[in-house]
Amino acid sequence: MNPQSQFCHNPDCPDRGQVGQGNIRVFSQKERRYECKTCGRTFTASKGTPFYRLRTGMDVVTLVLTLLCHGCPIQAIVAAFGFDERTVADWQARAGEHCERVHQHLVEQGQVDLQHVQADELWVKMVGKRVWMAMAMAVPSRLWLGGVISPHRDRGLITSLVEKVRACAQSPAILVCVDGLASYVTAFLRVFRHPIPTGKRGRPRLVVEQGLLLGQVVKQYAQRRVVSVKQRVVRGTPEAISAVLASTGTGHGINTAYIERLNATFRSALVPLVRRGRALAHKVTVLQAGMGLVGCAYNFCWYHESLRLAAPEGASRKWQERTPAMAAGLTDHRWTMLELLSYQVPLPAWVASKRRGRPPKQACQSALAVAA
Repeated sequence: MNPQSQFCHNPDCPDRGQVGQGNIRVFSQKERRYECKTCGRTFTASKGTPFYRLRTGMDVVTLVLTLLCHGCPIQAIVAAFGFDERTVADWQARAGEHCERVHQHLVEQGQVDLQHVQADELWVKMVGKRVWMAMAMAVPSRLWLGGVISPHRDRGLITSLVEKVRACAQSPAILVCVDGLASYVTAFLRVFRHPIPTGKRGRPRLVVEQGLLLGQVVKQYAQRRVVSVKQRVVRGTPEAISAVLASTGTGHGINTAYIERLNATFRSALVPLVRRGRALAHKVTVLQAGMGLVGCAYNFCWYHESLRLAAPEGASRKWQERTPAMAAGLTDHRWTMLELLSYQVPLPAWVASKRRGRPPKQACQSALAVAA
């Protein structure tokens, strides 16, 4: 147990969410509890993680969630381990919410050099309906930037996805390659804007970022087959787009091959996304939790073969493996599944609440005395 890596979770504590302040001490080794010296509250080591108040051991829960990340149906886990189906679903929901917080804290902080982004959407068959899942990735690092689920393939879905991309981008000067859906062009041109102050009243004029490049891959179908593919430059010049593709080593022309490969990875790792399967999802929240869990495992826990580098001379191995998070500079090692699920997202600093109502009687008397 390391008190230096813990922080107080009490919302009324002045040292809430602050790590390394020296206010945390070990309260019980047996129960794995800490105590805050500032407020006197105690809390368990699993506070803020999916393991909080679970009776099942952390190793078993981690094993089950690892199987869920690799395409194992819940029904198979129930048959193998003997757990109730609702219990496994609750673990997945907890882990999905936790991974979304980890993704927002580590990825959506505007610190990733995206350079080249690809986005796409895929339809997901559910019980009695069909929904759309839109996702985006940074191609040079293969980093998953997030996803959005909506019952309709409209501008609202695409705009929410583009806002996630904007939250991750260190610089708005990026190349974006998408399919022929017109909502992508509108969403990127609206989200990737910055105000120009004029000193006058009213909202300042918004201008699209100069370095934003947009390219589309338009496919024409006949009898559910692709008969022709056209590459279209929407914003920028062909020379500028070719320069970005050459510098990042992500192709020789406008393409969406990398995001389509990522879609295939998610379809193989998340059971409800399988095209001809029987383990369909009943609720959108199940898809949302599964997408967040698989996305964070893909970013932090899975090695990507195309990201490996030649090991230095004298090393025991030929290649130096890397995860997308390592390639993006978000971490320096591959996380284990237990490390991902045990990661505690820091809380915002404590802010004293405003005093509401009438001031105290003594304060009124002192104010009157000063005025006199």
